[in-house]
Amino acid sequence: MNRFRGLSTGEPGAALAIVLAVMAAALNALDAVLVRLVSETMHPFAIGFFRSAFGLLFVAPWMVSLPRLARSSYRWTHVVRAGIKLGALVAFYAAFARANLADATAIMFTAPLFLTLGAWMVLRERLDLLRIIAILAGFCGALIIIRPGQGDPSPALLFALGGAALIAVSQLMLKVMSRRDDTRTLVAWNLVVTVPLAVLPALYFWATPSWDILALLALQGGLGALNMAMLTRAFSLTEASRLAPIDFLRLPVVALLAFVAFGEVAGINTWIGAAVILGGTLLLTVGGVRLRWLTGMWR
Repeated sequence: MNRFRGLSTGEPGAALAIVLAVMAAALNALDAVLVRLVSETMHPFAIGFFRSAFGLLFVAPWMVSLPRLARSSYRWTHVVRAGIKLGALVAFYAAFARANLADATAIMFTAPLFLTLGAWMVLRERLDLLRIIAILAGFCGALIIIRPGQGDPSPALLFALGGAALIAVSQLMLKVMSRRDDTRTLVAWNLVVTVPLAVLPALYFWATPSWDILALLALQGGLGALNMAMLTRAFSLTEASRLAPIDFLRLPVVALLAFVAFGEVAGINTWIGAAVILGGTLLLTVGGVRLRWLTGMWR
């Protein structure tokens, strides 16, 4: 009977975790719309700075109440990771500013594919046939959306692809760092280090925001902090493989919000490509778990 444990969705906290993951996906979709709204007057580097600064402001009381968060085994590694994550955010913001929001969002879902490749190359994790098929399928989905050979690929979508690769590198570092630092320490250090790193490029591209834009930037920072808190709580309640597919709800929400706010309509290539990426990601997150369970039944 122990082999069947964990397959049920009825353990305490699982339902709450799913609700939190759904809400986080909706907030991520709203974030893309906010970036598009402020990008008319703000450079992506400036948006990244304000996002980090307001996010730090919102969680500062929590961090002050836990002074032990200042202790970390990876001080300089935090700086490198924060720089990589900031680069990913700026790349995504550049994509949101110039590309169809649904296209850019769908391309972002290639991050788990890059992460799996990175875990194989750096951490020597096993890359079996199932994962190879999943990776190939996912990148085929990205090509369907980018449409190379049908005119020049949109530079904005290439920004989204580059951002997905950088996020995977950041998550790979997080996986290693979590061996000695707990989740709260990693979150706190990332917020504290990102703000000073974002200052210099933000000053170079500086444009003083109006009060309306500043309010939207503050909203974005607050929602980002809330999103982080909800996801941290959700992943503490149930398995990551159960929650990962929920993030794909972000795509239809983005498509709906983009249509209402900007009149954008996601094309057929977007939905086909996103479905292929989703299939590849599900093979990585759900299919891998099922395969390990099925093989374990006969041990």
